[in-house]
Amino acid sequence: MPPRWTDAETADLAVCRTLLRGGSRSFDAAARLLPRAVRDPAVALYAFCRVADDAIDCGGVGGLAALRERVALAYEGRPLSLPIDRAFAVIVLRHGLPRALPEALLEGFAWDAEGRRYADLPALRGYAVRVAGTVGVMMALLMGVHDPGRLGAAADLGVAMQLTNIARDVGEDARIGRLYLPLDWLGAAGIDPDGFLARPRHSAELGHVVQRLLDAAEEQYARAWAGIAQLPSVCRLGIGAAGLLYAEIGHEVTRRGLNSMDGRAVVSGRRKAWTLARGLPRLALPPVAVAQGAVPEAAFLLAALGAPLPPAAQPHRLRLLERMNWVIDLLERMEQRERQIARRRQVAAV
Repeated sequence: MPPRWTDAETADLAVCRTLLRGGSRSFDAAARLLPRAVRDPAVALYAFCRVADDAIDCGGVGGLAALRERVALAYEGRPLSLPIDRAFAVIVLRHGLPRALPEALLEGFAWDAEGRRYADLPALRGYAVRVAGTVGVMMALLMGVHDPGRLGAAADLGVAMQLTNIARDVGEDARIGRLYLPLDWLGAAGIDPDGFLARPRHSAELGHVVQRLLDAAEEQYARAWAGIAQLPSVCRLGIGAAGLLYAEIGHEVTRRGLNSMDGRAVVSGRRKAWTLARGLPRLALPPVAVAQGAVPEAAFLLAALGAPLPPAAQPHRLRLLERMNWVIDLLERMEQRERQIARRRQVAAV
Protein backbone atom coordinates (compact mmCIF):
# COMPACT_ATOMS: atom_id res chain seq x y z
CA MET A 1 0.00 0.00 0.00
CA PRO A 2 1.25 3.54 -0.71
CA PRO A 3 2.37 5.54 2.34
CA ARG A 4 -0.17 7.69 4.16
CA TRP A 5 -0.50 11.31 3.16
CA THR A 6 1.24 13.74 5.50
CA ASP A 7 -0.64 16.61 7.12
CA ALA A 8 0.71 19.06 4.52
CA GLU A 9 -0.22 16.71 1.67
CA THR A 10 -3.69 16.22 3.17
CA ALA A 11 -4.16 20.00 3.19
CA ASP A 12 -3.24 20.08 -0.52
CA LEU A 13 -5.74 17.29 -1.16
CA ALA A 14 -8.45 19.31 0.55
CA VAL A 15 -7.87 22.12 -1.96
CA CYS A 16 -8.15 19.61 -4.84
CA ARG A 17 -11.37 18.23 -3.40
CA THR A 18 -12.89 21.69 -3.03
CA LEU A 19 -12.07 22.48 -6.66
CA LEU A 20 -13.81 19.34 -7.90
CA ARG A 21 -16.87 19.86 -5.72
CA GLY A 22 -17.28 23.30 -7.23
CA GLY A 23 -17.38 22.14 -10.84
CA SER A 24 -17.19 18.34 -11.11
CA ARG A 25 -20.11 17.07 -9.04
CA SER A 26 -20.35 13.80 -10.97
CA PHE A 27 -16.73 12.94 -10.20
CA ASP A 28 -17.14 14.02 -6.59
CA ALA A 29 -20.04 11.57 -6.21
CA ALA A 30 -18.32 8.73 -8.07
CA ALA A 31 -15.11 9.18 -6.07
CA ARG A 32 -16.99 8.33 -2.88
CA LEU A 33 -17.43 4.80 -4.24
CA LEU A 34 -13.68 4.19 -4.35
CA PRO A 35 -11.55 3.00 -1.41
CA ARG A 36 -9.59 5.83 0.19
CA ALA A 37 -6.28 4.39 -1.06
CA VAL A 38 -7.54 5.05 -4.60
CA ARG A 39 -9.89 7.96 -3.94
CA ASP A 40 -7.24 10.37 -2.63
CA PRO A 41 -4.81 10.03 -5.55
CA ALA A 42 -7.76 10.08 -7.97
CA VAL A 43 -8.84 13.44 -6.53
CA ALA A 44 -5.32 14.80 -7.05
CA LEU A 45 -5.22 13.47 -10.62
CA TYR A 46 -8.63 14.84 -11.63
CA ALA A 47 -7.92 18.23 -10.03
CA PHE A 48 -4.76 18.57 -12.09
CA CYS A 49 -6.60 17.50 -15.25
CA ARG A 50 -9.36 20.02 -14.49
CA VAL A 51 -6.86 22.86 -13.99
CA ALA A 52 -5.06 21.86 -17.18
CA ASP A 53 -8.29 21.89 -19.18
CA ASP A 54 -9.24 25.30 -17.80
CA ALA A 55 -5.77 26.68 -18.53
CA ILE A 56 -6.08 25.69 -22.19
CA ASP A 57 -9.56 27.19 -22.46
CA CYS A 58 -8.34 30.48 -20.98
CA GLY A 59 -4.75 30.68 -22.21
CA GLY A 60 -4.63 28.76 -25.47
CA VAL A 61 -1.12 27.99 -26.70
CA GLY A 62 0.46 30.12 -23.96
CA GLY A 63 -1.41 28.15 -21.33
CA LEU A 64 -0.22 24.91 -22.92
CA ALA A 65 3.44 25.91 -22.69
CA ALA A 66 3.01 26.75 -19.01
CA LEU A 67 1.29 23.41 -18.40
CA ARG A 68 4.10 21.45 -20.02
CA GLU A 69 6.52 23.22 -17.71
CA ARG A 70 4.37 22.37 -14.69
CA VAL A 71 4.31 18.68 -15.66
CA ALA A 72 8.08 18.69 -16.15
CA LEU A 73 8.64 20.23 -12.72
CA ALA A 74 6.32 17.70 -11.08
CA TYR A 75 8.28 14.82 -12.60
CA GLU A 76 11.53 16.39 -11.44
CA GLY A 77 10.20 16.40 -7.88
CA ARG A 78 10.10 20.20 -7.60
CA PRO A 79 6.52 21.19 -8.45
CA LEU A 80 5.25 24.76 -8.40
CA SER A 81 4.29 25.87 -4.90
CA LEU A 82 0.62 25.31 -5.59
CA PRO A 83 -1.54 22.71 -3.78
CA ILE A 84 -2.71 21.00 -6.97
CA ASP A 85 0.80 20.78 -8.43
CA ARG A 86 2.21 19.42 -5.18
CA ALA A 87 -0.54 16.80 -4.93
CA PHE A 88 0.03 15.77 -8.54
CA ALA A 89 3.77 15.38 -7.90
CA VAL A 90 2.99 13.08 -4.96
CA ILE A 91 0.95 10.64 -7.04
CA VAL A 92 3.51 10.73 -9.87
CA LEU A 93 6.18 9.60 -7.42
CA ARG A 94 4.14 7.08 -5.41
CA HIS A 95 2.31 5.41 -8.28
CA GLY A 96 4.98 5.58 -10.96
CA LEU A 97 2.81 7.27 -13.58
CA PRO A 98 4.80 7.27 -16.83
CA ARG A 99 5.42 10.80 -18.04
CA ALA A 100 4.13 9.81 -21.50
CA LEU A 101 0.58 9.72 -20.11
CA PRO A 102 0.16 13.36 -18.97
CA GLU A 103 2.20 14.49 -21.96
CA ALA A 104 -0.23 12.72 -24.29
CA LEU A 105 -3.10 14.39 -22.41
CA LEU A 106 -1.52 17.79 -23.02
CA GLU A 107 -1.03 16.90 -26.67
CA GLY A 108 -4.79 16.38 -26.93
CA PHE A 109 -5.35 19.75 -25.25
CA ALA A 110 -2.99 21.27 -27.82
CA TRP A 111 -5.18 19.88 -30.59
CA ASP A 112 -8.11 21.64 -28.94
CA ALA A 113 -6.20 24.92 -28.79
CA GLU A 114 -5.40 24.78 -32.50
CA GLY A 115 -8.99 23.90 -33.42
CA ARG A 116 -8.04 20.64 -35.09
CA ARG A 117 -10.71 18.74 -37.02
CA TYR A 118 -10.81 14.99 -37.57
CA ALA A 119 -11.02 13.40 -40.99
CA ASP A 120 -12.53 10.11 -39.86
CA LEU A 121 -13.38 7.98 -36.82
CA PRO A 122 -9.81 6.62 -36.31
CA ALA A 123 -8.50 10.20 -36.23
CA LEU A 124 -11.18 11.15 -33.71
CA ARG A 125 -10.34 8.11 -31.59
CA GLY A 126 -6.72 9.28 -31.60
CA TYR A 127 -7.88 12.54 -30.05
CA ALA A 128 -10.14 10.71 -27.55
CA VAL A 129 -7.26 8.45 -26.52
CA ARG A 130 -5.22 11.52 -25.61
CA VAL A 131 -7.80 13.56 -23.71
CA ALA A 132 -9.67 10.67 -22.03
CA GLY A 133 -7.94 7.33 -22.63
CA THR A 134 -4.87 8.67 -20.83
CA VAL A 135 -6.97 9.47 -17.77
CA GLY A 136 -8.49 6.00 -17.83
CA VAL A 137 -5.06 4.38 -17.90
CA MET A 138 -3.75 6.64 -15.11
CA MET A 139 -6.79 5.77 -12.99
CA ALA A 140 -6.14 2.05 -13.56
CA LEU A 141 -2.54 2.50 -12.44
CA LEU A 142 -3.73 4.22 -9.27
CA MET A 143 -5.80 1.07 -8.60
CA GLY A 144 -2.74 -1.14 -8.89
CA VAL A 145 -3.62 -2.47 -12.36
CA HIS A 146 -0.60 -3.10 -14.59
CA ASP A 147 -1.45 -5.85 -17.06
CA PRO A 148 -1.92 -4.78 -20.70
CA GLY A 149 -5.40 -6.27 -21.09
CA ARG A 150 -7.02 -4.31 -18.31
CA LEU A 151 -5.05 -1.15 -19.10
CA GLY A 152 -6.27 -1.42 -22.68
CA ALA A 153 -9.84 -1.73 -21.40
CA ALA A 154 -9.29 1.41 -19.30
CA ALA A 155 -8.23 3.29 -22.41
CA ASP A 156 -11.30 1.96 -24.24
CA LEU A 157 -13.58 3.22 -21.48
CA GLY A 158 -12.02 6.66 -21.66
CA VAL A 159 -12.51 6.75 -25.43
CA ALA A 160 -16.14 5.64 -25.07
CA MET A 161 -16.84 8.42 -22.57
CA GLN A 162 -15.22 11.04 -24.78
CA LEU A 163 -17.23 9.98 -27.82
CA THR A 164 -20.36 10.26 -25.68
CA ASN A 165 -19.31 13.75 -24.58
CA ILE A 166 -18.81 14.82 -28.19
CA ALA A 167 -22.23 13.49 -29.22
CA ARG A 168 -23.88 15.33 -26.33
CA ASP A 169 -22.03 18.62 -26.85
CA VAL A 170 -22.31 19.13 -30.62
CA GLY A 171 -24.29 22.34 -30.13
CA GLU A 172 -22.14 23.79 -27.35
CA ASP A 173 -18.96 23.06 -29.31
CA ALA A 174 -20.33 24.52 -32.54
CA ARG A 175 -21.28 27.77 -30.85
CA ILE A 176 -17.64 28.31 -29.82
CA GLY A 177 -16.32 27.31 -33.24
CA ARG A 178 -15.31 23.74 -32.44
CA LEU A 179 -16.23 20.69 -34.50
CA TYR A 180 -15.30 17.15 -33.54
CA LEU A 181 -17.61 15.05 -35.72
CA PRO A 182 -15.72 13.03 -38.35
CA LEU A 183 -15.50 15.05 -41.56
CA ASP A 184 -16.09 12.04 -43.81
CA TRP A 185 -19.37 11.31 -41.96
CA LEU A 186 -20.45 14.92 -42.36
CA GLY A 187 -19.62 14.80 -46.06
CA ALA A 188 -21.62 11.60 -46.51
CA ALA A 189 -24.58 13.32 -44.82
CA GLY A 190 -24.29 16.35 -47.12
CA ILE A 191 -23.21 18.72 -44.33
CA ASP A 192 -20.57 21.37 -45.08
CA PRO A 193 -18.46 21.83 -41.91
CA ASP A 194 -17.84 25.56 -42.37
CA GLY A 195 -21.44 26.22 -43.29
CA PHE A 196 -22.60 24.29 -40.24
CA LEU A 197 -20.34 26.29 -37.90
CA ALA A 198 -21.51 29.55 -39.46
CA ARG A 199 -25.12 28.59 -38.77
CA PRO A 200 -25.29 25.66 -36.35
CA ARG A 201 -28.70 24.01 -36.27
CA HIS A 202 -30.19 20.57 -35.86
CA SER A 203 -31.24 18.50 -38.87
CA ALA A 204 -32.12 14.91 -39.60
CA GLU A 205 -28.79 14.58 -41.41
CA LEU A 206 -26.89 15.81 -38.37
CA GLY A 207 -28.88 13.44 -36.18
CA HIS A 208 -27.71 10.57 -38.38
CA VAL A 209 -24.07 11.56 -37.78
CA VAL A 210 -24.69 11.78 -34.02
CA GLN A 211 -26.23 8.30 -34.11
CA ARG A 212 -23.15 6.90 -35.83
CA LEU A 213 -20.98 8.42 -33.12
CA LEU A 214 -23.13 6.97 -30.35
CA ASP A 215 -22.94 3.56 -32.04
CA ALA A 216 -19.14 3.86 -32.06
CA ALA A 217 -19.22 4.76 -28.36
CA GLU A 218 -21.35 1.69 -27.59
CA GLU A 219 -18.73 -0.50 -29.27
CA GLN A 220 -16.10 1.03 -27.00
CA TYR A 221 -18.19 0.47 -23.86
CA ALA A 222 -18.60 -3.18 -24.85
CA ARG A 223 -14.82 -3.54 -25.28
CA ALA A 224 -14.20 -1.92 -21.91
CA TRP A 225 -16.74 -3.89 -19.86
CA ALA A 226 -14.67 -7.08 -19.60
CA GLY A 227 -11.81 -5.06 -18.17
CA ILE A 228 -14.07 -3.30 -15.66
CA ALA A 229 -15.28 -6.70 -14.42
CA GLN A 230 -11.68 -7.67 -13.60
CA LEU A 231 -10.77 -4.57 -11.61
CA PRO A 232 -10.05 -4.95 -7.89
CA SER A 233 -13.43 -5.54 -6.25
CA VAL A 234 -13.44 -2.32 -4.22
CA CYS A 235 -12.81 -0.26 -7.39
CA ARG A 236 -15.10 -2.16 -9.71
CA LEU A 237 -18.32 -0.52 -8.56
CA GLY A 238 -17.20 3.09 -8.96
CA ILE A 239 -15.71 2.58 -12.42
CA GLY A 240 -18.61 0.37 -13.52
CA ALA A 241 -21.06 3.05 -12.36
CA ALA A 242 -19.17 5.70 -14.32
CA GLY A 243 -19.33 3.59 -17.48
CA LEU A 244 -23.03 2.88 -17.10
CA LEU A 245 -23.96 6.49 -16.38
CA TYR A 246 -21.93 7.89 -19.26
CA ALA A 247 -23.49 5.38 -21.63
CA GLU A 248 -26.89 6.51 -20.33
CA ILE A 249 -26.04 10.08 -21.40
CA GLY A 250 -25.83 8.73 -24.94
CA HIS A 251 -29.18 6.99 -24.49
CA GLU A 252 -30.65 10.31 -23.33
CA VAL A 253 -29.36 11.99 -26.50
CA THR A 254 -31.21 9.30 -28.45
CA ARG A 255 -34.40 9.88 -26.46
CA ARG A 256 -34.13 13.57 -27.35
CA GLY A 257 -34.32 12.69 -31.03
CA LEU A 258 -30.52 12.88 -31.50
CA ASN A 259 -30.82 16.65 -31.16
CA SER A 260 -27.68 17.90 -29.42
CA MET A 261 -28.16 21.45 -30.68
CA ASP A 262 -31.13 22.75 -28.69
CA GLY A 263 -30.17 21.72 -25.17
CA ARG A 264 -27.80 19.49 -23.23
CA ALA A 265 -28.83 15.92 -22.48
CA VAL A 266 -28.98 15.40 -18.70
CA VAL A 267 -29.74 12.12 -16.94
CA SER A 268 -32.07 12.55 -13.96
CA GLY A 269 -31.19 11.15 -10.56
CA ARG A 270 -34.09 8.69 -10.74
CA ARG A 271 -32.90 7.33 -14.09
CA LYS A 272 -29.34 7.12 -12.78
CA ALA A 273 -30.53 4.95 -9.92
CA TRP A 274 -32.55 2.75 -12.29
CA THR A 275 -29.56 2.42 -14.65
CA LEU A 276 -27.25 1.33 -11.85
CA ALA A 277 -29.77 -1.07 -10.34
CA ARG A 278 -30.15 -2.75 -13.72
CA GLY A 279 -26.52 -2.75 -14.81
CA LEU A 280 -24.26 -3.15 -11.80
CA PRO A 281 -25.31 -6.72 -10.84
CA ARG A 282 -23.41 -7.87 -13.94
CA LEU A 283 -20.22 -7.09 -12.02
CA ALA A 284 -21.05 -9.88 -9.58
CA LEU A 285 -20.91 -12.47 -12.39
CA PRO A 286 -17.68 -14.35 -13.17
CA PRO A 287 -15.51 -12.04 -15.31
CA VAL A 288 -14.87 -12.91 -18.92
CA ALA A 289 -11.46 -12.88 -20.53
CA VAL A 290 -9.99 -9.50 -21.46
CA ALA A 291 -8.67 -9.14 -24.99
CA GLN A 292 -5.09 -7.89 -25.21
CA GLY A 293 -4.67 -4.30 -26.30
CA ALA A 294 -7.14 -1.51 -26.95
CA VAL A 295 -8.10 0.47 -30.03
CA PRO A 296 -5.08 0.78 -32.35
CA GLU A 297 -4.81 4.49 -31.61
CA ALA A 298 -3.97 3.66 -27.96
CA ALA A 299 -1.05 1.35 -28.78
CA PHE A 300 1.53 4.07 -28.11
CA LEU A 301 0.18 4.56 -24.60
CA LEU A 302 0.44 0.90 -23.68
CA ALA A 303 3.93 0.71 -25.19
CA ALA A 304 5.03 3.59 -22.95
CA LEU A 305 4.11 1.59 -19.84
CA GLY A 306 6.82 -1.03 -20.28
CA ALA A 307 6.67 -4.51 -18.77
CA PRO A 308 3.69 -5.40 -16.54
CA LEU A 309 4.27 -5.04 -12.80
CA PRO A 310 2.96 -7.41 -10.15
CA PRO A 311 -0.55 -6.51 -8.94
CA ALA A 312 -0.77 -4.26 -5.90
CA ALA A 313 -2.23 -5.53 -2.66
CA GLN A 314 -5.99 -5.07 -2.66
CA PRO A 315 -7.53 -2.99 0.15
CA HIS A 316 -10.38 -4.20 2.34
CA ARG A 317 -13.24 -5.75 0.36
CA LEU A 318 -16.84 -4.66 0.68
CA ARG A 319 -19.63 -6.81 -0.69
CA LEU A 320 -20.80 -5.67 -4.12
CA LEU A 321 -24.51 -5.53 -3.31
CA GLU A 322 -23.86 -3.41 -0.22
CA ARG A 323 -21.93 -0.86 -2.30
CA MET A 324 -24.54 -0.94 -5.07
CA ASN A 325 -27.32 -0.15 -2.61
CA TRP A 326 -25.19 2.60 -1.13
CA VAL A 327 -24.61 4.34 -4.47
CA ILE A 328 -28.31 4.17 -5.38
CA ASP A 329 -29.17 5.73 -2.04
CA LEU A 330 -26.55 8.42 -2.59
CA LEU A 331 -27.94 9.33 -6.00
CA GLU A 332 -31.47 9.50 -4.62
CA ARG A 333 -30.30 11.88 -1.88
CA MET A 334 -28.51 14.02 -4.47
CA GLU A 335 -31.68 14.23 -6.56
CA GLN A 336 -33.71 15.26 -3.50
CA ARG A 337 -31.15 17.94 -2.69
CA GLU A 338 -31.26 19.26 -6.26
CA ARG A 339 -35.07 19.50 -6.06
CA GLN A 340 -34.83 21.36 -2.75
CA ILE A 341 -32.35 23.85 -4.21
CA ALA A 342 -34.59 24.38 -7.25
CA ARG A 343 -37.60 25.06 -4.99
CA ARG A 344 -35.61 27.58 -2.95
CA ARG A 345 -34.61 29.39 -6.13
CA GLN A 346 -38.22 29.54 -7.27
CA VAL A 347 -39.31 30.99 -3.94
CA ALA A 348 -36.47 33.54 -3.99
CA ALA A 349 -37.44 34.63 -7.51
CA VAL A 350 -41.04 35.39 -6.50
